[in-house]
Amino acid sequence: MLVGLVKRQLAGQYAYVWAIVFLQLIQAAANLLLPTVNAAIIDDGIVAGEPGVVSRLGVLMAVIAVVQAASAIAAGYLGAVVAMRIGHRLRAEVFTRIQSLSSQDVALFGTQSLTIRATNDVQQIQAFAVLVFTMLFAGPAMGVGGIVLAVQQDVALSLVVIVIVPLLLLIMYLIVRRLIPLYREGQDLLDRSGGILREQIIGVDVIRAFVRQGHEVRRFAETNAGLTANNLQSALLVAGMLPIIMLVVNTSSVAVVWFGGHRIQAGQMNLGALTAFIAYIMQILLAIMMSMYVLMTAPRAAVCAERIQAVLDTEPSVGDPGNHTAASDRAASDRAASDKAAAPPPPGAVLPGRQATLAFQDVAFSYPGAEAPVLADISFTAAPGTTTAIVGSTGSGKTTLLNLIPRFLDPTHGRITLAGHDIRHLPLDQLRAAMAIVPQHSHLFTGTIADNLRMADPDATDQELWAVLEAAQTMRFMRDLPLGLATPVGQGGASLSGGQRQRLCIARALLRKAPLYLFDDSFSALDYDTDTRLRRALDQALAAATVIIVAERISAVEDADLILVLDDGRLVAQGTHRELLETSATYREIAESQLALDGTL
Repeated sequence: MLVGLVKRQLAGQYAYVWAIVFLQLIQAAANLLLPTVNAAIIDDGIVAGEPGVVSRLGVLMAVIAVVQAASAIAAGYLGAVVAMRIGHRLRAEVFTRIQSLSSQDVALFGTQSLTIRATNDVQQIQAFAVLVFTMLFAGPAMGVGGIVLAVQQDVALSLVVIVIVPLLLLIMYLIVRRLIPLYREGQDLLDRSGGILREQIIGVDVIRAFVRQGHEVRRFAETNAGLTANNLQSALLVAGMLPIIMLVVNTSSVAVVWFGGHRIQAGQMNLGALTAFIAYIMQILLAIMMSMYVLMTAPRAAVCAERIQAVLDTEPSVGDPGNHTAASDRAASDRAASDKAAAPPPPGAVLPGRQATLAFQDVAFSYPGAEAPVLADISFTAAPGTTTAIVGSTGSGKTTLLNLIPRFLDPTHGRITLAGHDIRHLPLDQLRAAMAIVPQHSHLFTGTIADNLRMADPDATDQELWAVLEAAQTMRFMRDLPLGLATPVGQGGASLSGGQRQRLCIARALLRKAPLYLFDDSFSALDYDTDTRLRRALDQALAAATVIIVAERISAVEDADLILVLDDGRLVAQGTHRELLETSATYREIAESQLALDGTL
């Protein structure tokens, strides 16, 4: 899997790869020539008393050394370039895939796990690629060449090589075999500790409010201890490898000198040949060490490749008609027979100007593996110029219903149409461009207020920004900001209050000028006076649009043209505020609990 993943990222870079292989072969050849030239200097120059030979071969040795250094530098540079491009492409591919996943798909992995896979895991593969392109080709070439030239120097002494090479390979195999499961477990523990840390940072106020710091410290300490123990085991294996290798290297060197010395005394070997043989033994061992170092990083990279490939192989459960996936095709085959009658819009079809009728037809939704559906038998129509409100107790499925409209989730039964088109047949970009959404949790991004507003319309002028800010009832606090639209916004809007964030998100939606507006409990952080003025402004600004509002407060929806009452995922009643007070016990119970004290019933 690791090889396949890296190979796919090498498209268009094979010229660089072949150049790296060529340069590393030159580097290896130069390294292998140096001991032979050095042996000739000793035997033919120094021992024979020929200074000219020493000078001539010395110059040759210097030239070979320069070629070796130049080729090593060039191969290292090109290897780093290719490895960085692999990392760049892989990060982009993982990011693109994550962006295409539905919220349901993201929940299967977890936000923290996806973050680590897109950053740390890609970094591990990139580091492995650097080692491959700087060591892996040169190592085997030096090892094979060293064995051949060592045998050429002295066949009898080469028996040492026959003993040490298999021994080192066995050591390498045993250590790598143990490292693979440790690295796999380590990545899972890293996910878990990162998830706990993220929860604790986000929920720090809740933890402090309930005085649970001690419990959270122990919870993180348990996971951290497991991660530390795992890293310690893998670190000990890696750290123990070098002393073992050095023991083998030093033992083999002593053996070569011992047996080589006796062969020189017996006149069966020259001094230069022994020097060259020792150098080749060192090169063979160096080649094995280089290969071992690459293979030590391979288990972690392989585990990371498996985790990344799991993300890349996940087909989005919400398929885009403009980009068919296996999952979307399978999902389409499971639709009800009524879906088959719906013809997709012609290519390039655009939703009509500023009007769009939304219709739910016998819609149901269930999470995979759930025993009971979250929504069932939902049917209603929301026409342009009307406001449809959705109310119900907590957990009744209000937000889930709203999430079906922009296809954050797909219904498991029935169909939803917008302007007469089944929304599953509309390209996602086209569908979502036809609506403006204010989510339940108001989220702003790092930047300025203007940057956040222009997410809805990048070409909007400052005048247009101020107009929607005024409609969203933000002028009271905007006037107090010295930088105005250029005021910095912290991540998630941390520098603003809940009500301020909510109103800025409403202003951002108003800037979209869409035919369909979705408000998911978007007025909960507002006081009564601001809520009243805002709803009055929205009635004017969105007079021609189709508006869907999810709300907990009856006061926010009592003027709606149609109110849908959900109870345990089912649509138990629909009508106006006055009609429902007379006909729906569920609605009347909700209304009485909120409005009786005000005497407004």
